[in-house]
Amino acid sequence: MTGTATAFALLDLLAIALFITGLHFLNAPPTARFGNRLAMVGMLIALVVVLVGTLNAGWWTIAIGIVAGGLIGIVAAALVKMTAMPQMVALYNGAGGGAAALVSTVELAVVHQKAAALDPVVAVSLVLSAMIGAISFAGSLVAFAKLQELMTGRPVTYPGQQGVNAIVALAIALLLAFFIARLGAVPTWEYPGLVLASLIFGVLFVLPIGGADMPVVISLLNSATGVAVAITGIELSSTLLITGGALVGASGTILTVAMSKAMNRSLTNVLFGAFGSAGGAEPAAASGAQQNVRSVSVDDVAAMLAYASKVMVVPGYGMAVAQAQHSVKALADQLEKRGVTVLYAIHPVAGRMPGHMNVLLAEANVPYEALLDLDDANAQFPTTDVSLVIGANDVTNPAARNVKSSPIYGMPILDVDKAANVVVLKRSMRSGFAGIENPLYELPNCSMLFGDAKASVDALTAAVKEL
Repeated sequence: MTGTATAFALLDLLAIALFITGLHFLNAPPTARFGNRLAMVGMLIALVVVLVGTLNAGWWTIAIGIVAGGLIGIVAAALVKMTAMPQMVALYNGAGGGAAALVSTVELAVVHQKAAALDPVVAVSLVLSAMIGAISFAGSLVAFAKLQELMTGRPVTYPGQQGVNAIVALAIALLLAFFIARLGAVPTWEYPGLVLASLIFGVLFVLPIGGADMPVVISLLNSATGVAVAITGIELSSTLLITGGALVGASGTILTVAMSKAMNRSLTNVLFGAFGSAGGAEPAAASGAQQNVRSVSVDDVAAMLAYASKVMVVPGYGMAVAQAQHSVKALADQLEKRGVTVLYAIHPVAGRMPGHMNVLLAEANVPYEALLDLDDANAQFPTTDVSLVIGANDVTNPAARNVKSSPIYGMPILDVDKAANVVVLKRSMRSGFAGIENPLYELPNCSMLFGDAKASVDALTAAVKEL
């Protein structure tokens, strides 16, 4: 190995170490930003190594890609709102899967242009990377469209859907086998057919999954992209790609399992259960229009909060879409000045991506120790004076406990109804992302404060100040 090759290998090793260390620091909120910065430094080192390593062969194309990608990332980071973060994650994840498929396609073209024989290991890696990358790319685009509301967030189902998916999956398996069996021949239709079938399967795979399951889907597709990248590393003999892809694939898998566990549902049920479908059964207690709800004024709620001993804020997508996290922190500050204990109950699947609420509240400088996970929060609700629910519809639905006909039956929820009082901030009585009604709103200890979440919280802050 030459001195240059040794230096590149050591720099790759340094980048890998930074990736692993950065991932470790992501385990805790106080160190997450530092961990992210470490991983960024690792990625910068990796990019520099790639650029320097191609100085004698088309380095300018790599440089253009780095500059263009960097500019897109900077603009997106500056312009994309926190409420759009889930769909941006889905889009970027799809870009990773698409890149893996494109690299495999180019590698195949180069091999056959040189009239070289495909090594069996490289050949298998190549088609697997193309297949998984294409599925992740197409599936992520559908997830993006659902989250961005470019299409319905409800499951898209049709008669014989599972049969169609099975046929497409079988076609992919046959094309894989046919390609590998003809390693010595120039691929004509089987490789393009494989990529096309994989793209179709990615679309069909995500269509029947409801918007309420998007956190799980995003994690799963992220894992798939990581696997595709790791396999691409095998065909390119890149230890850096293999390790980086393996880290993404493993962490995505762990997160997918954790999200499924948080909903008390198997991954198979999430992927094939069409959760939240329009034709699904709804809780009997919540069927039809909910009429027995009690609407209250800002002044009523402000007095309730100001004279409480403990208030539990329960954030959901309603807080995210209204960008009310800073207003919530301002309200909490006012209450704490009056001696009120303010805590935050975070459900693992609240929002539309894993950790969505944690990110928003951290942006508003909410203390990490005030953020309680599901079990810790549920232990606090019986001694809580007011549960302030901000758009968290599905994760507070008591039908999950005892209504077997409910699509969310068995899912662990936040026990907000066990507090002395519950105040729900919503724009209207429209159902949540799962498409089912919430019998919580008809309970005698529950009140509704209708309006934009940010405007309502700001009005509450002003009213508390005047008391």
